[in-house]
Formats: sequence, structure tokens, C-alpha cells
Amino acid sequence: MTLLANYSIDAIDDAEETVLDIERQIGNTPLLNFRRVTRDLPAKVKVLAKAEWQNPGGSVKDRAAYEIIRSAEADGRLVAGKTILDSTSGNTGIAYAMIAAAKGYRVKLVLPENVSRERISILRAYDVELVFTDPLEGSDGAIRVVRELAIREPGRYFYADQYNNPANWQAHYHGTGAEIWRQTAGGVTHFVAGLGTSGTLMGAGRRLKDCNPDIQIVSVEPDSPFHGLEGLKHMETAIQPGIFDPRFADQKLSVRTEDAHAMALRLAREEGYLVGISAAAAMVGALGVAAGLAGRGEAGTVVTLFPDNAYKYLSEAFWRG
Repeated sequence: MTLLANYSIDAIDDAEETVLDIERQIGNTPLLNFRRVTRDLPAKVKVLAKAEWQNPGGSVKDRAAYEIIRSAEADGRLVAGKTILDSTSGNTGIAYAMIAAAKGYRVKLVLPENVSRERISILRAYDVELVFTDPLEGSDGAIRVVRELAIREPGRYFYADQYNNPANWQAHYHGTGAEIWRQTAGGVTHFVAGLGTSGTLMGAGRRLKDCNPDIQIVSVEPDSPFHGLEGLKHMETAIQPGIFDPRFADQKLSVRTEDAHAMALRLAREEGYLVGISAAAAMVGALGVAAGLAGRGEAGTVVTLFPDNAYKYLSEAFWRG
């Protein structure tokens, strides 16, 4: 009683707000500024990036995974006793595993055998059942295998199907896009995002277009089918996600794996941001858009998204370059 007497009711309420379930920690990530990699840009051209590693599972995929699970529980597709099943390159799987552990579900994932060792270790820590596929077939090979599993035992699994589930892009429509609009006070002129499932681009892009149709949406993807940009798809040669509209982006950019690796090193050594490979690819795209604005003498605020940090990729050889 003596201790409580020193606090107002408002202070107690504020303290309770800092005690959050895992689900309530997802989203509302900060925007990052840059000092050196943007030093050649004029003051009227800004580049900003969402720090998605601040989600509790360490990546942007927490947003989609939570909405996929929440919506499936709401309509009865996911009930006690069912196992969550999907294919993944790692981050979505980690998000499923985290949320499922909190809610009491089992998870089974199909993933290419060449995903980073760190991701596999994290998934095993969550006691996820793993099925590995031919690394040469990439994410498409994992998609084909998971579809077979879902068809074979439909009663056992809730097939989350992140590539075709509208809850994926809706998570970004209601969350990511709205956050960017609010954080830039409506000043965003360009949104740049990498293409994997395409949920981020489609959802956040749609929300931003609804806020201001003049905002330019820019997609980033690998420059060839054989690439090292884990989590991204070369859409022309890949199985296209059902949620992806190839006509939606106002501009399409391709990025070389080597350029993304070089940018990851620059961001670490010049800015202090240790980001993942797809984040570095997105930054290459964002800087390209910003350079175009500068070259035309135009002003703009280019916002991109860093899906995760580098902690799951540090076994990659290029970091020693």
C-alpha cells in the first residue's frame, strides 16, 4: 500500500501499457534516416527506411504471419489440434513459429535446403518440423512440395499459403502503409519494396495510393533467376504469387546480387545499420529512385523497407569482404 500511494492511477495505467503480449509488439516500427550513403543527394530529396527487425520475431514477416493466423482463427480454418503448414525462405516461418508457440499450435515448414544456417537454428529452437527441398529449385520448389502435403492431409493442416492469402497484403494495408503515411505526415512521394510474396508492396502500396494517388510505387527484384537475394523472387521466371498484380507498380527495378552485398557492407560500415540482403537490395533501389529525382531537379521523400537485420546471414562469405 505504501508503494502504491506514491503512484497516480494514470501512472499505473501507463506502466500496464508497457507489458505487452507478443502480438501487440508487432508493427509501429520506426523510420530510419541516413547520413553518408545519401550524402550526394540534395537536401530536398530524402531517403527513409522502416526498421522491420524491431518486430518481435525480427522481421517484417511478423505482420503477415499474425494477420494470416488471426483471420484463420476468426473464420474457423485454424482450430486447436491443427498444424500450421507453409513454405518459406525463413522469416515467415520464424514468425509463424513465434506466434504459434505463444498460442499453442504446432508448425511444419517446407524450405529450400540452402537457407541460412542461422534461420534453421532459430526454427529448430522453436521445435518446428522442417522439410527441406532442392536448393536449386529455390522457393518455387518448396511451394510445390507444400502444396502436395496440404492436399494429401487436409484435415491435419491449416495451409497458411502466404503467397496467395489476402491476409498477407491486408496486414500491410492496415499496418505498414498507414504507418508510413503517418510517420512522414503525408510527405512520402515514392515507396520502394522488394518482391517476395509481394505482400508488402501490394498492401502498403495500395494504402499509400488511397491516401494520395500521386505516390509512386516502385518494385525491386533480382536481375536474374539465379541470384543470392534470399527472400526475393525473379517474377518473370518464378511461380507468381496469387496476391501479386504485375501491373500495380509504377516503376520496376532489378538489382544485382553483388550490388546488394556491397550496399549491405556500406550500410553497416557507413551508417551503423547491419541489415539483411533483401534490405540492402531495397536500399539500392531507393537510392536509384532518389538519384533520378535529383538528376531531374525534383524534390521527394523516398521510403523503403528493411525486412530484417543481418543477424540471420552473417555466415555469408561476402561479410568478410
